[in-house]
Amino acid sequence: MSSIVIQGDTSGSITVEAPSVAGTHTLTLPKATGNIATDATVGLGTKNRIINGDMRIDQRNAGASVTNISGGVFSSDRFNCYGTQATKYTVQQNAGAVTPPEGFTNYLGATSSSAYSVLVGDWFAIRQICEGYNVADLGWGTADAKTVTLSFWVRSSLTGTFGASIYNGIGNRSYPFTYTISVANTWEKKTVTIAGDTTGTWATTNSGSLTVNFSLGSGTTVSGTAGAWAGAFYTSATGATSVVGTSGATFYITGVQLEVGENATPFEYRMYSQELAMCQRYFEKSYNYANVPSSVSSADREEHYGSSDSSNNSVVGTSFKVTKRLVPTMKYYRDDTGALGVWLYARSGVGYTNTTITNYTTTESSWRAYMGVGASYAVVISKGHWTADAEL
Repeated sequence: MSSIVIQGDTSGSITVEAPSVAGTHTLTLPKATGNIATDATVGLGTKNRIINGDMRIDQRNAGASVTNISGGVFSSDRFNCYGTQATKYTVQQNAGAVTPPEGFTNYLGATSSSAYSVLVGDWFAIRQICEGYNVADLGWGTADAKTVTLSFWVRSSLTGTFGASIYNGIGNRSYPFTYTISVANTWEKKTVTIAGDTTGTWATTNSGSLTVNFSLGSGTTVSGTAGAWAGAFYTSATGATSVVGTSGATFYITGVQLEVGENATPFEYRMYSQELAMCQRYFEKSYNYANVPSSVSSADREEHYGSSDSSNNSVVGTSFKVTKRLVPTMKYYRDDTGALGVWLYARSGVGYTNTTITNYTTTESSWRAYMGVGASYAVVISKGHWTADAEL
């Protein structure tokens, strides 16, 4: 069996020698310029530590607008829209229907609901909490902490200096930084390089390790000096623009990438199925992708056939498509009304009847629940929907 030998040199040429082909053939390529990444993870779908950074996946809302609540609400998967005060802004996948930057089809957009004067301890942000398993190799909290580069595309109706930060899971180490939006209503790419933190506690298992936090407004007590690690909880840099401070102000973002190294490389586009599965580690639903939880939808409902036990209960359950980060919180919905906490069942002599469904046993890989059906050892058909939430 013949083999092909490929040899290269610094002149930009590659020599191909094939024993079964007479002679030696040289293929000349343009000379490479710039830096060549040597990180072993490049090209394996793991370069970017941000999940759903191009905002493609939106399981919970299917593109609908949501209003921020105190404590946060999820819009596009993995992106939590936080606020110490509720109803100060709305957030939506592809809000405003503007054209995304080249190479992207989706973005996440926030719109200020009023001209809110941020209190000293207030903070509002679009953020993603990274699981410890996904960033453990950064070595933060040790002498071997790696440098990372954050890159993203941003657009706003406001201009000026904007703030953001990275902070740890227990909120006592943070790195505030700034970036500038020069032209209103125009996409601009931003890049920030951050030396890894050599101190502090950074989780390395399934809890929250580092949070990438894009501020929409932060008070003075949660704002710090830009460009330096601090032993405090800062969500932004001092003096940054407040998006929630201007009624109707917009802030759009996409292409968020966090990677090892001192240089930003092109955004890592993963297969849709791969990105969806990565999101489903944190949130999964029985509904079809386009149907949001609590919607009326029978075509994609869960259906179970079995018999009740001696306690008049029917047990139902199934395996998750993706193993969860931890044992998830389950919610159950009636398929024809969207009502929470109930399913429908039918048995001999009884048509479909509403009944309470109660969680029984749930693990990272499956769930089981039970419902009263009014008879023992009866053949039962049951149906409904569920969601499993294991978010950070």
